[in-house]
Amino acid sequence: MAYWLAKTEPESFSYADLQQLGRDRWNGVKNFTALKHIKNMRPGDLIFIYHTGKEKAIVGVAEIVSPPYPDPNETDNRFIVVDVVPRYPLNRPVTLKEIKATTTFQNWELVRQSRLSVMPVIQEHWQLIHSMAKI
Repeated sequence: MAYWLAKTEPESFSYADLQQLGRDRWNGVKNFTALKHIKNMRPGDLIFIYHTGKEKAIVGVAEIVSPPYPDPNETDNRFIVVDVVPRYPLNRPVTLKEIKATTTFQNWELVRQSRLSVMPVIQEHWQLIHSMAKI
C-alpha cells in the first residue's frame, strides 16, 4: 500500500462533497508530474485530501478504488484519473502552517513544491499527520 496527498479547491469539490457522493473520479489534473503520481496509484492506496484556498489544510482520508485510467472527458489519453471513496475525516484539520513549522516535513513536496496537486506521502509523514490530527 502507498500513501498520497491530493489537493482540491473546497469551493469546487470538498471532502464533504466526496462523503456525500460516496465515490467519485479524481480528475482535472493537468500537471505531468502529478499525473505521473496518479499513474502509480493502485486500488487500496490511501490518500490525504488537502483543501487549498483559504483553508490550506489536510482534512480527510480517501481510498483509491480503481487502477488509473484515461479521463473519459479528455481526448488526450495522457490525462488519467482514479476513482476514490471517502474513508474518514481527520478529527481536526492539519494546516499547512503547522506542517511548515515541523522540521520533519521540510523536504516534502507539499512544502517545497506548493503548486504540485498530487504527491506521494512517506509512511513517517502519514503517521505524523495522523498524530497531529489526534487520530
